[in-house]
Amino acid sequence: MAHSKTSPAGKAIESIMTALPGLLAVAVVDLNSGLALASHSNSPGINPETAATYNTEVVRQKQKALVALKITDEEIQDILITLTNQLHLLMLSSDGTRFIYLVVNLRETNLAVAREVLRAHVDEIN
Repeated sequence: MAHSKTSPAGKAIESIMTALPGLLAVAVVDLNSGLALASHSNSPGINPETAATYNTEVVRQKQKALVALKITDEEIQDILITLTNQLHLLMLSSDGTRFIYLVVNLRETNLAVAREVLRAHVDEIN
């Protein structure tokens, strides 16, 4: 999916790509539908639209786990998945209806930097 530079999701993608030029993939995802509203990939092996669907399930399952554990005074801010060479970071919007999915190379991007970039743009996607 090409991103529209005029939509809030597209603008967020553009800003994140500028801040993290070495990113592998990024998508803004609607949590209700599981669809990527905007996305970009610098890696032919990573399809952010496919990843959006699967990562929607990751977020939903973690939300169900919090309910099952009766953890009602907490909200998910982000979910980190660390692979051998990649970081996959899912950061939820403040209203919990969307999230940004980011994939970066573990050796090229610091986790703190990636989180800070997403925090700076996550509220643009509402």
